[in-house]
Amino acid sequence: MKKKFAVMDGNTAAAHVAYAFTEVAAIYPITPSSPMAEKVDEWSAKGRKNLFGSTVDVIQMQSEAGAAGTCHGSLQAGALTTTFTSSQGLMLMIPAMYAMGGQFLPSVMHIASRVVTSNHHSIFGDHTDFMTCRMTGYAMLMSSSPQEAMDLGAVAHLSAIKGRVPFINFFDGFRTSHEIQKVAIWDYKDLAEMVDMDAVEAFRKRALNPEHPTMRGSHENGDIFFQHREASNKYYDALPEIVEEYMGKVNAKLGTDYQLFNYYGAADADRVIIAMGSICDVAEEVIDYLNAHGEKVGLVKVRLYRPFRADKLLAAIPATAKKIAVLDRTKEPGALGDPLYLDVITALAGAGITDKTVVAGRYGLGSKDTPPKSVFAVYENLAQDAPKNHFTMGIVDDVTN
Repeated sequence: MKKKFAVMDGNTAAAHVAYAFTEVAAIYPITPSSPMAEKVDEWSAKGRKNLFGSTVDVIQMQSEAGAAGTCHGSLQAGALTTTFTSSQGLMLMIPAMYAMGGQFLPSVMHIASRVVTSNHHSIFGDHTDFMTCRMTGYAMLMSSSPQEAMDLGAVAHLSAIKGRVPFINFFDGFRTSHEIQKVAIWDYKDLAEMVDMDAVEAFRKRALNPEHPTMRGSHENGDIFFQHREASNKYYDALPEIVEEYMGKVNAKLGTDYQLFNYYGAADADRVIIAMGSICDVAEEVIDYLNAHGEKVGLVKVRLYRPFRADKLLAAIPATAKKIAVLDRTKEPGALGDPLYLDVITALAGAGITDKTVVAGRYGLGSKDTPPKSVFAVYENLAQDAPKNHFTMGIVDDVTN
């Protein structure tokens, strides 16, 4: 694939690939995701064609709940449908997300991740919103940069079509969403080459149609609901391999190395951070510095957060790693730990691995800066005989220490 470059932010990068795979876009603006919907609306008005040769039908509703309902109905009618949102907007979409996830409708949501209002209102970035959606049945792909928002956005759409599981392609609001970089732009012809058109045709044939009527959304009693809920497992079991397949196709075209979990750092690292999102770019610079000065540290970047493949995570962690810090950008009050930390602990315990010390850190709530010195501090903490657990980064917690 011959690369063409342009300077753009993460929102524009995500919108570029979203437009390619979208027939209907149901939108409602919310900061910091609004530019994605604005770009799609603008391109549609100018007659831009998607990879199916048609112009995207853009529908603006009166709330995010309406946009999600439109997605649901449009998908049931056999149109590939996309939306863009964040924070409170995503919260209003959750009821429809449970239905779209449960009914295996290949929708993709592009999320510029942001605080959900709690103690105070904030329009800035953290992972609270998509973490709230973990039970909806949506697969989740995390991007760390504008380039990844474009590349992994394509993986999300391709995987949703083939795997029948809807996706969230999420990235840090105001950090990645508004960060301007030189990005390698996908040509829609290259994207079209990767689409499983048989899966697209099968999706269209499943659409509600009076010529071959089917019943959807019926009521089920306790005698069969549980069985049907468990019957969905096979789709989630198969999905990571589908994501890997499309990551491989993207890698072949771009020369990248996207994996479900990417490792960066010393092959024989003794201290490792596990994280996702824009903090990974900061951590890489710290890792380069420390390893150049004789230390052995590394980073595991989480790409596919749901379904979470424990074996792939464990394969990405160097066998030499004795101490691990798991960094979450959200707060789950009252829990034993924040979500990513609990996933990592469960993965290690399930594999019978007990020789590693794992600690939890929380960072970046409400776009609190996480500069290199905070990452240095995490590795310094791991170097202690008894590293502090459940720590915060970038603030002085003089209330609960």
